[in-house]
Amino acid sequence: MKVGGGLTCTVRIAVLTFALALSAVLLHASPQDPIILQVTDNHSHRKFAGNDLLGTEKRFQSFMKKYGKEYSTKEEYLHRLGIFAKNLIRAAEHQALDPTAVHGVTPFSDLSEEEFEKMYSGVRGGGGFGLEGVVGTAPAVEVGGLPDSFDWRERGAVTEVKTQGICGSCWAFSTTGSIEGANFIATGKLLNLSEQQLVDCDHTCDATDKTECNNGCNGGLMTNAYNYLMEAGGLEEEASYPYTAKRGECKFRPDKVAVRVVNFTNIPIDENQIAANLVRHGPLAIGLNAIFMQTYIGGVSCPLICGKKWVNHGVLLVGYGAKGFSILRFGNRPYWIIKNSWGAHWGEKGYYRLCRGHGMCGMNTMVSAVVTQTS
Repeated sequence: MKVGGGLTCTVRIAVLTFALALSAVLLHASPQDPIILQVTDNHSHRKFAGNDLLGTEKRFQSFMKKYGKEYSTKEEYLHRLGIFAKNLIRAAEHQALDPTAVHGVTPFSDLSEEEFEKMYSGVRGGGGFGLEGVVGTAPAVEVGGLPDSFDWRERGAVTEVKTQGICGSCWAFSTTGSIEGANFIATGKLLNLSEQQLVDCDHTCDATDKTECNNGCNGGLMTNAYNYLMEAGGLEEEASYPYTAKRGECKFRPDKVAVRVVNFTNIPIDENQIAANLVRHGPLAIGLNAIFMQTYIGGVSCPLICGKKWVNHGVLLVGYGAKGFSILRFGNRPYWIIKNSWGAHWGEKGYYRLCRGHGMCGMNTMVSAVVTQTS
C-alpha cells in the first residue's frame, strides 16, 4: 500500500534510513536491551533525538501482554520488535498526515504493511464499479430532508462487532452486515448471519473481470457474494454455520437458509446519494483504502492524502455524524460511521470514523445496497 505523492517522500526516506540503522543494531542486541527508538507516547506524536532509545522494548512487551502475543524464537522476537519500532515511526507519520484522528499502537503493530494487508484486508478487484454511468448503478434519489446525523445502530439494525481473524475475508463480513441490516428493515428481526458459508462456498467471479473471483481468506467482492447468494438460495445464520477464520469444505444446507437475497444495486459516487440510500435502505457495504487503519486508535480520520483508486478493504457503512472534527482547512465537518471486522479491541470499539464529503480513501467508489425477501 502507498500513500503516494511528494508530500511524504522526505518522511519515508528518513524512516528508511532509521530502519536500516535499527536493523543493524538489532543483530547485536538481546531481547532485554532498551535499544529501540520510541516515537509515540500515550498515543501522542513527539519529536525524537538520535540518543533517545529507551522505553520501546518495554512498550513492545506491554503490547505483547495486552494482545496475547507470543514468539517462538529469539529471532522472531527481534524481527517483530524491529517491525514494532518501524510502526511507531509509521504511526507518527500517519499522525502528521491525519491530525484529526489518533494514531499509535494497535493489535497490528507487529505486522509489516504487506503482512497486514494480506491478513486483514481482502477486497480483490472491482475498483471503481460504483462510478456513475455503469450498468447496475441505482438511480438518483431525493436527498432533501435528510437528518443531520443518523445511526442504524440506534435503530437495532446492526449486529455486534465481529472478528475476521487472520483471514482476508473482510468482503464476507461487509456482505453479511448489509444483508443483516436489510433483513432487519424488512422483517424487524436482527439475525446474525454466516460469513463462513461465503468463505467456504462462494467462488463467484466478477461479471466484468473473470479473473476476480471470491476465494475465501484470499479475498473477494461483495457484489460477487450477492450473486452467489441469489444463485445458492440464501444465507444461513452464524449459529448453524459458525465462523472458523479459515477456508474449509462447503457445508451449506438449503434447508437452513435464514435470509434470501433477491437483488442488489451499486450506489453512485456522490456522497449525498450514499447518505440518502443509507437512510432509506439500511447499512451499505463499501470498500476503501485501509492504509491509515493499521495505526488508527480513534477520532475522525481525514488524511491530507489517501489514495482513492487502491480499494482493498470491505467494511459496513452504518451512519454519519454532523460535526466530528475541526481543523483549519475544513472547519467543523461531518463524518461517516463505519463498522469494521477486526474485533472490538480495535479502533473505537471496532468502529472507524472517516470524514465525509471528500471521497476519502475511495470510500465512495465501491458502495452497494441489497434487497432481501420478506416472506
